[in-house]
Amino acid sequence: MVTFRQVLCPIDFSEPSKRALAYAVAFADWHKARLTVMHVAPTFEPALVPPVRYDEPGDVVFPVQREEVLDALRRAAKAAGASPSRVEAVAEAGDPVPMILDQAVSWPADLVVIGTQGRSGLDRALLGSVAERVMQKAPCAVLTVPPAAHAASASPVAIRRILCPVDFSPSSLVALGFALDMARQVHAAVTVLHVVDGPAESGPPAHTQPVAPESASLLADGRARLQAAVPAEAAGLQVAQVVVAGHATREILRHAAEEDSDIILMGAQGREGIGLTLLGSTTERVVRDAACPVLTARGVAVSLA
Repeated sequence: MVTFRQVLCPIDFSEPSKRALAYAVAFADWHKARLTVMHVAPTFEPALVPPVRYDEPGDVVFPVQREEVLDALRRAAKAAGASPSRVEAVAEAGDPVPMILDQAVSWPADLVVIGTQGRSGLDRALLGSVAERVMQKAPCAVLTVPPAAHAASASPVAIRRILCPVDFSPSSLVALGFALDMARQVHAAVTVLHVVDGPAESGPPAHTQPVAPESASLLADGRARLQAAVPAEAAGLQVAQVVVAGHATREILRHAAEEDSDIILMGAQGREGIGLTLLGSTTERVVRDAACPVLTARGVAVSLA
């Protein structure tokens, strides 16, 4: 069974990060985990602003104090419904990405929950955002929460429909385990999706192209492998197995939208060994464009025949 014991949630006090915090609190509650809420400021030290003229004195700018940030973090966690006894506030100064990754490694965190758009105003499609860089390099699972995700503090996070794309890579099988365990915990339905590369099987029948023999064989093979990948203990759960032909990213996003998925669980590394450091990976594209949170799982040494 997948268990998160320590959840890390970096926030910058923007609305997207507050949505992420609501999900972090929910996951910590479901797993009875410790929650660390973190903020990274540029500095806590006073800075001298040079004068405009050489004969005038400079100004000293006093940034927000660490204790003020810690108090704000505790208030934010409480507003999100976190239990004070299981919450730690951390305030650091420096570059957000390395500071977040250092905290994730040294603590260590089992799950990092982070919003995909912060106070910088960067669009989610812009490569290099804090969330994407953390997702690429984090040593643990990462839950990215887009601004569109519903997570108001007055309304608890609810997950009723889970979408889990599987390409039979180690990390996608880890994600499948996460999905089934989450379904048991929150009584959700799971759609396990495998996409075969080929013409999309969508649209009115009049516009559907005949399936080539090789594609039909790949679809049949995908169905057999998917059935074998879903463990027998999932029999008591509401699990749908879907195999389609098409473009992986497009089909994942289409199914998530059509099923109104509350979360997508997928591997952080595909079957070809392509990780998140490669621009344009399926996982990266899904995280950028999904309207719901996406949990990316790292692979471990598992295999299914």
